[in-house]
Amino acid sequence: MMAVKITGVGCYIPEIVRKNEDFLNHKFYTETGEGYDDHPEVIIKKFQHITGIKERRYVSEELNVSDIATIAAQSAIKDAEIDPETLDYIIVAHNFGDVKHGTTQTDILPSIGSRVKHFLKIKNPKTVAYDIIFGCPGWLEGSIQAKAFIESGIAKRCLVIGAETLSRVVDAHDRDSMIYSDGAGATIFEKSDDENTGVLSHESATFTENESHFIFFGETNKANVSDTTGYIKMYGRKIYNFALSNVPKAMKSCFDQSGKDIRQLKKIFIHQANEKMDEAIVQRFYKLYEMEMPEQVMPMSIDKLGNSSVATIPTLYDLFLKGHFEDQTLDKGDVIMFASVGAGMNINAMTYQI
Repeated sequence: MMAVKITGVGCYIPEIVRKNEDFLNHKFYTETGEGYDDHPEVIIKKFQHITGIKERRYVSEELNVSDIATIAAQSAIKDAEIDPETLDYIIVAHNFGDVKHGTTQTDILPSIGSRVKHFLKIKNPKTVAYDIIFGCPGWLEGSIQAKAFIESGIAKRCLVIGAETLSRVVDAHDRDSMIYSDGAGATIFEKSDDENTGVLSHESATFTENESHFIFFGETNKANVSDTTGYIKMYGRKIYNFALSNVPKAMKSCFDQSGKDIRQLKKIFIHQANEKMDEAIVQRFYKLYEMEMPEQVMPMSIDKLGNSSVATIPTLYDLFLKGHFEDQTLDKGDVIMFASVGAGMNINAMTYQI
């Protein structure tokens, strides 16, 4: 039986570091435009305790999403040792496209996929490039699409990228602005004759009855200003409750379809959204199996890299495979899971055997 496996990984981590202390001079406001009574230092300490974020990365002024997506793609292509001309699909997950420094306008004409293909200097017209907008779970949904293309026989090799520059769409007067960061991660998916490896199962869902606008574009929190620019906004408590209610069940449904025993699951690479939320999700997932969450099952990068949306999982996976997590490794045959939740509201998960 044919399998679909990851043969190459790569990422781009921006060089500009923004520590929590860099926000001490920020004036934060509530959704109603009222200033907080707490000093920024108190706000930042609470923020770090809840999210686990100590610092995050921003891109330099000259770089855009299409640039960092290309850098991550080049790294994955090199890792897979393939000719980029042999790619059948380039799928780029993002949410805001190229937002140039100093501007507020999204630019996706041409698509980021087309730009990446152009930057990679791929001449093959049969390398189809397109974008996917699916909130933070975008890279994983693109990976599910790549699997479908390969299993159907219309593709043998796909490049899936997640890239975002959220630093350019945040409201400096919103506490949530400290969550977001920039980055890019990429993976190569290929057909394999080794049936004991690759994607085992996946699950996706979209909730829109009451949840569609939990993450949205809105105006600055600062009152009495003429700024009508749209910034990324969210209802954090609603998202937290939604995620804890729905993500563990989706993960279990996905894992049960894999045919594996839960005790075989070695690692869960979950979207780096919020450390406490991620821990609660994984704990609830294991409780569905009447188990305690195993130690070191959930590698985290959010403390240093923040939440770079679609880039978090492929970046985390790349860092893990390349030895950035001391005393943590994966061996041939190990079973892992990817899982994400984000704007839409969308959820997805995938089980994978190394």
